[in-house]
Amino acid sequence: MTNEQPGRIVLADPRGFCAGVDRAILTVQTILRSGADTDRARAAGLPPVYVRRQIVHNKHVVEDLSAQGAVFVQELDEIPDEAVAAGIPVVFSAHGVSPEIKAEAARRGMHVVDATCPLVSKVHREVLRFVREGYEIIYIGHRGHDEAVGVVGESPEHVHLIEHESDVDTLEFGESTKLVLLTQTTLSVDETAGTIEALKRRFPWIEMPPNSDICYATSNRQSAVKLVAEQSDCVVIVGSANSSNSVRLMEVAQEGLGERGRAYRVDDASELDSAWFDGVAAVGVSSGASVPDELVGGVVEALQGFGFTEVSTIETIKETMHFVLPAELRR
Repeated sequence: MTNEQPGRIVLADPRGFCAGVDRAILTVQTILRSGADTDRARAAGLPPVYVRRQIVHNKHVVEDLSAQGAVFVQELDEIPDEAVAAGIPVVFSAHGVSPEIKAEAARRGMHVVDATCPLVSKVHREVLRFVREGYEIIYIGHRGHDEAVGVVGESPEHVHLIEHESDVDTLEFGESTKLVLLTQTTLSVDETAGTIEALKRRFPWIEMPPNSDICYATSNRQSAVKLVAEQSDCVVIVGSANSSNSVRLMEVAQEGLGERGRAYRVDDASELDSAWFDGVAAVGVSSGASVPDELVGGVVEALQGFGFTEVSTIETIKETMHFVLPAELRR
């Protein structure tokens, strides 16, 4: 940025928490605040709640909940028998789990609170329905991502995961095979377009899902960041490296910028590099669906310190989606 005139920050709206993330975090917070139960757990030397994997893919959220007393584990076998016997709740993350994980929890008699995003649960139900109806399912997702692992786990022999357009050539199905397409909820609409077209060319009879599996929040944030990129010379996306939707936002922003500038992803303001903004007049800012807005505020404050003192917002849609807490907590 030059020193002659102040730079501009262009904020995307919507950005940050989606309804599924908000519900998952509130699930853990509700258990932590549950008074007598929490006090009893701590008196027994046990944590008030265990969470399998990151509740959402944001390290700051996980660190904050850990500081409040939540214990995060990779797998259920890390939870001691005495905690299970004491009825300490075990929360499943927003990304969902496979039937194998649910069966393990049931076998051990765990008190499970399932915080799976309802839109992810919808894809799980679609898998079961299509398998019952005799379909083979082609699933576009990121191998190893928690959401994809859970969905494929519903029926590993009938769900065929592909990541890229080039993977279509590895699939072999005859015309007598009923085929349907499903996708991971956090993918980019643009990212899947080429793969879907390749699938249609290779398997013209393949059926599309009844509704798009890419969630409303993912689509909304991508639409907003495209407009932001048009008005910016550089874009900063706030989100963790393991957050699929945050990484996709950065890619969408880069596509929108083209040769004019660069898109960057940061966990927080401490990762900003002032050199990124040399010669830049306008910086676009957005965040993934698992990012607290105070982290965006920190980035905006840091950019103002770099001389980007004017702030404007591009709003594409007002989100009103809300999900109620899991049934285990409502009871």
